[in-house]
Amino acid sequence: MNNDMKLPPMQSPELMQSKESWRVFGIMSEFVSATERLRDIHPAVSIFGSARTPHDHPYYKLTEEIARLLSDAGFSVISGGGPGIMEAANKGAFYGKSSSVGLNIQLPHEQHNNPYQNISQTFHHFFTRKVMFVKFASAYVVMPGGFGTMDELMEALTLVQTGKTRRMPIILVGSKFWGGMVEWFRNSLLAEQMIAASDMDLIQVIDEPEQVVAAIFKHYETRGFEPSVAELEMQLNL
Repeated sequence: MNNDMKLPPMQSPELMQSKESWRVFGIMSEFVSATERLRDIHPAVSIFGSARTPHDHPYYKLTEEIARLLSDAGFSVISGGGPGIMEAANKGAFYGKSSSVGLNIQLPHEQHNNPYQNISQTFHHFFTRKVMFVKFASAYVVMPGGFGTMDELMEALTLVQTGKTRRMPIILVGSKFWGGMVEWFRNSLLAEQMIAASDMDLIQVIDEPEQVVAAIFKHYETRGFEPSVAELEMQLNL
């Protein structure tokens, strides 16, 4: 080892525990700040997808079109606020009639805030950010993406499946991209009774932008977009 290298000073367990306790207040402040900032954006649709999708990719253009249609139909559009699919979602909404919302996350690499945000909120913690994606959404639109997109999709499915949040449309856009995963759900998870047959009804696979918007309106055609009192109570337990 190079003798000139300096190691970071050791911190006592007591000091680390004290820092951990005080961190709780930072988490609380994220919840309070985001809730106050986003409470008037309803109805809203959360759109997820890869941060690595370039501007000229068909997925980028498809996302932008879907977001513009949703915005013009009266939905605020929520994305992760970064590049790629997130930027496309914010861009489509930004030039539409409703708000473009970015829930940005501080990362050591990859994430930078895109410029197409009417409302921008930055988070330190993934879990507080994920709560806000669910809390304010009337629907989830999931574009092609990687681990982060899968994480957000599985979070939404689990919360709806377990009754921790209200039933909402969870739409996977792109049958070619998502088809293999859906078949695995059916042939492995369902076949081995890891999920119920009704759980397969939690997701829809759609290819056309207009059909995405139509599916969301169809879900709510017999009720309003606003959560009921019981659903609001449910969301307090997210």
